Amino acid sequence: MESANQGLLSDAMTDVPVDNTAAARTCVPEGLTLAEEEELRSELAKVEEEIGTLRQVLAAKERHCGELKRKLGLTPLDGLKQNLSKSWHDVQVSNAYVKTSEKLGEWNDKVTQSDLYLSASSTLEDWNEKLTQSEAYKKTQETLSQAGQKTSAALSNVGSVISRKLGDMRNSATFKSFEDRVGTIKSRVVGSRENSTDGLHSPSGAGDKAPQDNTPF
Repeated sequence: MESANQGLLSDAMTDVPVDNTAAARTCVPEGLTLAEEEELRSELAKVEEEIGTLRQVLAAKERHCGELKRKLGLTPLDGLKQNLSKSWHDVQVSNAYVKTSEKLGEWNDKVTQSDLYLSASSTLEDWNEKLTQSEAYKKTQETLSQAGQKTSAALSNVGSVISRKLGDMRNSATFKSFEDRVGTIKSRVVGSRENSTDGLHSPSGAGDKAPQDNTPF
């Protein structure tokens, strides 16, 4: 009996309409009247609707932009390069970059004009002058110069010796005898080829053969 009553009660509760607006109105922020709340909710709905419309327009514009790039043959890499170039340009013209460049320029001027920097530069110049004027530096330079000259002379002499040796070899009796032998062998080979060619193409070659007697007995 109790379970039946609970079932009827639950069915009756489900049939009762729920007023969501009334439930939402119970959470009205403090300091707002019902009219102000209704106005704000209406404005919120309009803004959300405008945002949805702008998203649709933006998606259509992006598709159109992609089609134009595809027709022009522009790749995503080109777009990335353009974006990087624009970003770098924006960085260069930004106030932070300009101020940083100015500060670095001021620091550079201060460093180069400071007594410590001038003293260090003067000391380095003195060391360089003393080093280039020292006997050890001059001897080393002379030694390197002489070594270079000797190397060039040695290479030149080697080339001359090789050329002279090749000339002597060609003028030697052994080389000439070898050339004569090669020429003789070549002339013999050429001559034998010419003779064999003449024998094959000569019309008298067929007449040397005795004719066969085909007369029947």
